[in-house]
Amino acid sequence: MSATPDQDETNMAVRLGFQPGQVVQEIGYAEDVDQQLREAIEQATGTELVDEDYDDIADAVLLWFREDDGDLTDILVDAIAYTEEGGSILLLTPKSGRDGYVEPSEIGEASTTAGLSATRSINAGKEWNGARLLAPKAAKKR
Repeated sequence: MSATPDQDETNMAVRLGFQPGQVVQEIGYAEDVDQQLREAIEQATGTELVDEDYDDIADAVLLWFREDDGDLTDILVDAIAYTEEGGSILLLTPKSGRDGYVEPSEIGEASTTAGLSATRSINAGKEWNGARLLAPKAAKKR
């Protein structure tokens, strides 16, 4: 059983853009994920994370991705379909030197190809780096 996230971790979840009442869908969960970050996001939103089987639109997606998880572009395109228009995706990848490390150039290329814009990269704990990606907003009709 893990400890409750401390104030700094909860603040990090808020700085990452998570807000009270948001529905956050988690994709790529495995035993290696950062449990404290997950708990901090749940504390910041006041809701439990929903899994890949959630069949409604989420406000944000928490995506854990490792090198061997498949095609990152395809997974990002799928994640866009799960999010509210203009929603965000927090892409988490293992840090350099860790199993499953993903080159930043691959993340940049996959994000661009999927039509996402990166707002910033973050240190998301001892084992994970993160990139906050924004889903495209629909074109305004005149």
